[in-house]
Amino acid sequence: MNKNPVNIFNDDTICALATVAGVSAIAAVRISGSHAFTITSNVFKAKSKRFNIKTVASHTVHFGSIVLNDEWLDDVVINIYRSPRSYTGEDCIEIFCHGSLYIQQKLLEWLIANGCRLARRGEFTLRAFLNGKLDLSQAEAVADLITANSKTAHDLAMKQLRGGFSKKIEGLRQQLLKFTALIELELDFSEEDVEFADRSQLLLLIQKIEREIRSLLDSFSVGNVLKKGIPVAITGKPNVGKSTLLNILLNEDRAIVSAIPGTTRDAIEDTITLEGITFRFIDTAGLRVADNEIENMGIEKTIEKIKQAYIILYVFDISETTTEELIESLDELENLCKEGNKKIILIGNKTDKLIEIPSSFKKLVEKETVFISAKRHENISLITEKLINIVKKEQIDNSETVVSNARHYEALKKANDIINDIIVLIPQKISHELLAADLRRALHYLAEITGVQISNENVLDEIFSSFCIGK
Repeated sequence: MNKNPVNIFNDDTICALATVAGVSAIAAVRISGSHAFTITSNVFKAKSKRFNIKTVASHTVHFGSIVLNDEWLDDVVINIYRSPRSYTGEDCIEIFCHGSLYIQQKLLEWLIANGCRLARRGEFTLRAFLNGKLDLSQAEAVADLITANSKTAHDLAMKQLRGGFSKKIEGLRQQLLKFTALIELELDFSEEDVEFADRSQLLLLIQKIEREIRSLLDSFSVGNVLKKGIPVAITGKPNVGKSTLLNILLNEDRAIVSAIPGTTRDAIEDTITLEGITFRFIDTAGLRVADNEIENMGIEKTIEKIKQAYIILYVFDISETTTEELIESLDELENLCKEGNKKIILIGNKTDKLIEIPSSFKKLVEKETVFISAKRHENISLITEKLINIVKKEQIDNSETVVSNARHYEALKKANDIINDIIVLIPQKISHELLAADLRRALHYLAEITGVQISNENVLDEIFSSFCIGK
């Protein structure tokens, strides 16, 4: 939790650096609030004598200088945005100056001296939310867009920012609201025992909504990993070429390669992006009965990483492993992978030691098997092709809504639990009061996603404190 929570009732005019801190060609300082124009006029002197900040049109660009008490700081360009046609819904100004650290710092000092307050994390987007420019899920998508490091993460964030997810949730909420209103009306006539809401129609609607929410919940397993990068665990027995494979996939020496079993005792992670999809590769300690406590700790971490992975590359030495040994190892691996729908790709390494692949191993093709020689860099592209194909098969069609935010997932899950209870209770002729209470609770959790009912400062601060300053 941020130690300095945002006061949602604060009417201060705020300012912050909107570009990355540090030396750069250009830096941008953003100002928002009811006094943005007055404060800026105290330090900005336009080159045009006809410029008047109080009357100049919105969405215009102007050239001038930053000057305070006859001290010239820099020549700048400013963008004017009048309320409500701005990002925050308030009067806004963006000042573009040279990227000198001294100029950036001095400009902020002068703005603060003239009545601005330094913005907190996410405060510009918080104001956009409070002023109705964005709903809460769209505001969170702004942060996702800023941190997106792949095409898939970018596409997910853009889709949510454009309101596709919000419309889906609002549609579900509106359907429930109609019946909830009728149930609430029945409470006013409870003594007369009348029903305004057809229970059979309500049951059909609730079942339909449950299916739609279930579909959204199911999409989270894909949406979350696409947003953060697909975790791929490289595992197998010691000395089968796991570290060599990681180095080849990353095209750099990230892991120590040694013929000594147990060299890798801690998980090594790095990422690559293939066709717009980010993969987080994790090289793990070899799976075996260890001789010492330190190696055992490494193996425990391996098991933990296997459970966290979305895709598992199980590497085995094809020149020394029998089919029986491999099947036994796979059984152990699948026992570790009971939770979640994990994809396992078998990697038969060291084909350079064979004249041909034994016929018994050819039967493993149905189990997504690739035969490679890490030493000779042979067939490595087949691994990357399979990784990309697995993700593309799992990706939901672009027209569908994908849940990628853990907060949204939790709210949907709570709403769905209540809806499932209602499905069970309606045939049992649940009372008006209990039915109305359950429907209100389900509506509350759906509303939490878009922020329709959120006014609690602590909840908002928790969400926006993860943003960067200046956004």
